[in-house]
Amino acid sequence: MNEDSGNPAEYPEFRLRLPGGDGIGRAVGVLLDAVGTNGSRKFLVRTGSPAREHVMPSFPKHFSGTFKRREELRAAGVLAPSDRWPGWLELTADVECGSPSAAAEILVGAPRNGWEEWRTEAGTPLSDFMEGMRSGPNRAWLVRGSNVAGSDLVHRLWLPEGRVTLSASRLRQGVAQGASKERLRAFVEEDYGTTATYNQKLELVDELYAFLSWMKPGDTVCGISGGRLYVGEITGTVEQTASEGGRSNLRRPVDWQSSGYAYDELPEELQQKLSAQHDVVDLTSVQALIDGLGRTDEELADEAVSRERDPSETVPALAARRELELPEPGQALADELLVHDVEWLREVKDLLWDERQLVLYGPPGTGKTHLALKLAEFLGGGPERVKLVQFHPSYAYEDFFEGFRPKEDPDTREVAFRLTAGPLRELADLASREGNRHIPNFLIIDEINRANLAKVFGELYFLLEYRNKSVRLTYSGDDFALPSNLFVIGTMNTADRSIALVDAAMRRRFAFVELSPRTEPTQGLLRRWLAAQDRGPEPADLLDALNSRIDDPDFRIGPSYLMKKAVYREGGLDRTWRTKILPLLEEHHYGEGIDIAKTYGLEALRANIAPAAGPGETDA
Repeated sequence: MNEDSGNPAEYPEFRLRLPGGDGIGRAVGVLLDAVGTNGSRKFLVRTGSPAREHVMPSFPKHFSGTFKRREELRAAGVLAPSDRWPGWLELTADVECGSPSAAAEILVGAPRNGWEEWRTEAGTPLSDFMEGMRSGPNRAWLVRGSNVAGSDLVHRLWLPEGRVTLSASRLRQGVAQGASKERLRAFVEEDYGTTATYNQKLELVDELYAFLSWMKPGDTVCGISGGRLYVGEITGTVEQTASEGGRSNLRRPVDWQSSGYAYDELPEELQQKLSAQHDVVDLTSVQALIDGLGRTDEELADEAVSRERDPSETVPALAARRELELPEPGQALADELLVHDVEWLREVKDLLWDERQLVLYGPPGTGKTHLALKLAEFLGGGPERVKLVQFHPSYAYEDFFEGFRPKEDPDTREVAFRLTAGPLRELADLASREGNRHIPNFLIIDEINRANLAKVFGELYFLLEYRNKSVRLTYSGDDFALPSNLFVIGTMNTADRSIALVDAAMRRRFAFVELSPRTEPTQGLLRRWLAAQDRGPEPADLLDALNSRIDDPDFRIGPSYLMKKAVYREGGLDRTWRTKILPLLEEHHYGEGIDIAKTYGLEALRANIAPAAGPGETDA
């Protein structure tokens, strides 16, 4: 409560609107030149400023220091019931706070970004008055500090002293905040010389640029130590100091939350971002998930209601929590797909949910691709969330994920090789967009076993098994993770390659579901289709008789060959048998000297069917 700790005349007065405070005045404060022991800019709240009477339920646990200060002010009578605004509190004296955010949190009783919420009468945020700072909205960052030259700086320095640091042991003194990336590149090249490799220098430039020039007060910063994630807010400018072993040359003041969050219990998308192998990682794309840590849905909803928010807008932290769900298949879908039992569809859905990857395998004509597409469209809510690709022997990683391809410049008409996204990268980018993460997306890979899978998937093979991790991509160098809402359904023709020949790596990463004429739902599919079409059962009888003569289950014939209108025109069944089905069997028995027509022809099969087909059902 010291009015003379800084010189507030340099900055204008700032005002803070309290949640639900339409009928009361606004809090008033000024930014001080004085800084705390960790370098954080202090803030003075004027006497007469209003404050909320209650606090958010989770506030005492995660912001215990600020809550304790608030309770001390209440006990001292400095924060007292207001006579002007019944049901509210009011400051009876000026109060000096460690940062603008701490000042706002004391008044509101909930987490607040004071750099954005304290504003001038004209509505300009406090952050705009900070020289050398990046403009634009606040961002979120991960800075690694649990193993810096063998020391856990998170617990040794950051949490107890309210800091975040970045080692730059050879960087010259006097590098200014806001330095350009080009200038930092020149400094690193000169100062580090042969002590760092080319790639190490590139990484260091990116990290220094983020720490010196992109971070600003009000940004969220995270650190990991001992299996827990610690979250704080940057509260001041960067400082360059000498330290033991050069472990913390660059420092920023941080107001850390009181307790950390168990890493294993964090949302999967947040874990993916945190797994990136860099000392400084931009977490802005998952900031809504970070903002929601430790808060209940009710707290977030109440806070949203109390703020001046467009009713049509969603609360980012609540939207980020929307659970990914797959709709439950019902009897209507089973009837549409002519599946014998709806429980079979539900089991496939459960396998997809558990594994995220599934392969439908079986002989030709068993409806694998049709079922994959229809099931994906149902589970994804429409065809716009489904993308189909077909593998073939020359298909490669560059076709599937990303690679350099010749592209014509629309202005110069010159052709050059440019990095181009493939279908998996395009769908992954769509699925991971903010607001899309609760919507399932499906990639259908037709004939998945016809390509060299290790060559096509590359480093992505790892991500199929570890969805909460990320990897550095070969071409772009981006850190990439497969979104949890991206499902993969492959189809595999066992006549091309038996499932027994699929390598163990793929078998471990995919669930396998058989579609075979010897088992349901394929076994009775043609009979159900014929009944739905008001046709006789002879085609199904013929198909059953045919498959009973084929010893190898991988070469049995699926029903889809006989589920087309052309089959039921005059002479259509005989034509389909001669031109579609018998050639498959000729290939299967090549070199064995078997008379295919005599063994598998319609005449031979009809002779074995009893009772005989009814009138008009032979070639109908």
